[in-house]
Amino acid sequence: MKLEHLLVPVTDAEYSGDGSVEINNLVCDSRKVQPGALFFALPGVAANGHCFIGKACEAGAAAVVLEDAASAPVGIPWVKVSDSRRAMSLIAATFNGNPTSKLPLIGITGTNGKTTTTYIIEAIMAAAGIPAAVLGTISYRFGGTTIAASHTTPESTELQAALRLLAEAGAKAFVMEVSSHALEQKRVDGCNFDVGIFSNLTRDHLDYHGSMEKYLDSKQRLFSKLLRPTTGKPLRRAAINMDDAYGAAVAERAACPVITYGVDFTGDVRVMNVVSSVSGIQATLVTHMGEIPFASRLLGRFNLYNILAAASAGIALKLPLPAIKAGIEGHDTVPGRLERVQNRSNVTLLVDYAHTGDALDNVLRTLKELATGRIITVFGCGGDRDSGKRPIMGRIAAEMSDLSIVTSDNPRTEDPHFIMKQIKEGILPLGIREYTPEELAGGDSEHGFVMIENRREAIRLAVRMARGEDIILLAGKGHEDYQIIGTTKQHFDDREEAAMAFMELGV
Repeated sequence: MKLEHLLVPVTDAEYSGDGSVEINNLVCDSRKVQPGALFFALPGVAANGHCFIGKACEAGAAAVVLEDAASAPVGIPWVKVSDSRRAMSLIAATFNGNPTSKLPLIGITGTNGKTTTTYIIEAIMAAAGIPAAVLGTISYRFGGTTIAASHTTPESTELQAALRLLAEAGAKAFVMEVSSHALEQKRVDGCNFDVGIFSNLTRDHLDYHGSMEKYLDSKQRLFSKLLRPTTGKPLRRAAINMDDAYGAAVAERAACPVITYGVDFTGDVRVMNVVSSVSGIQATLVTHMGEIPFASRLLGRFNLYNILAAASAGIALKLPLPAIKAGIEGHDTVPGRLERVQNRSNVTLLVDYAHTGDALDNVLRTLKELATGRIITVFGCGGDRDSGKRPIMGRIAAEMSDLSIVTSDNPRTEDPHFIMKQIKEGILPLGIREYTPEELAGGDSEHGFVMIENRREAIRLAVRMARGEDIILLAGKGHEDYQIIGTTKQHFDDREEAAMAFMELGV
């Protein structure tokens, strides 16, 4: 595609050189440049892309997009823009044929619940006869086409290429998790959203955003900027959880009509006659289109919010209530979201991605309501991430579990002992007993906690400790099948480790 055609949506582009040069690839990493590529010199945190323009040119870049004309190359076309990340997003969409301008796109943002909500929406749309592709934390998928997920929301060049491939595979709609990083870095500015969902906002990613206010601003961008009505997609709606402390603020600044939902809030989409048990949730969905009872196999109040979010998306798209009901009831489980590990004992072992204080609190509250035995929680916190949530998660786990096993998560380049020590700081004020692994060898314990750095050994201790009707929660890693120690990613899957631990015990 010619450079001048790619630049059409970038209104502030100023270029020098031959605009008719052909572009065959889009790249923001100079190491991946091949002849004919358009190189984006992004002003990064660790390194400034302008410093690599020379290497990109040596590798055969056909043109360069930059913000600082002083770094402009000699001998090839270059384009000056005010915001290279936004320009890259818009150009990537054009390069890939603007797939979201032709098909419905639902975006879900919020700290928790995004992945489960995408699965329920996918099921609702399937029931309505609309085959939808899903782009999320676990994978980007449609039918037999699956693309490994590098990030919750990938870089714009990767994202738009994936959207094009999924559309070519037959997808008639897209359901996407939209991370705060992606919104802040304008990775989705080339996307044409039909529906945006705000699930909630709790402490997370403050190592990146710096404050809850800035974290909220990044989420808000989906609703105040990217959901503005256009001639191409006039039907734009926001679905907002009004039970969340930040819901009203998001709704007030939304640039499109808002559909409100909540369990306690009397909004446009709500529930009544709720009955929750270990078998799932039964309730009646109430909307302006009518009321309809449903039964879901998902557990707990937090999943009720995910159901309401998905139902609100269906309402926004004017899908029939029977299809919404069928989608809710047809969805069973999400990888790493309260996922059961089967065993022959009477122990319930669940693997969940809960890696924030709020997510862990929600999961444990649900389990306490359903538990008839003890709750044993195995968890840790990731390294090189927000350290402020570590004592918070320690307190929550220790308060709401009979036994907390503090272990390593993805320590990355931090000392796992130091991370665990910070978690322990949130437990000590509770005054509960700290055990050694040896003291727990007999299987009995009072309310307390134990520190075991090796995650494999921590999981095995939990399984050995458990007896009939106990619940074991392995929290933090969920669907992940790796552990990052230092800069090395090693295979490690909580589900596999738990299954092996049960096998070793012969149950």
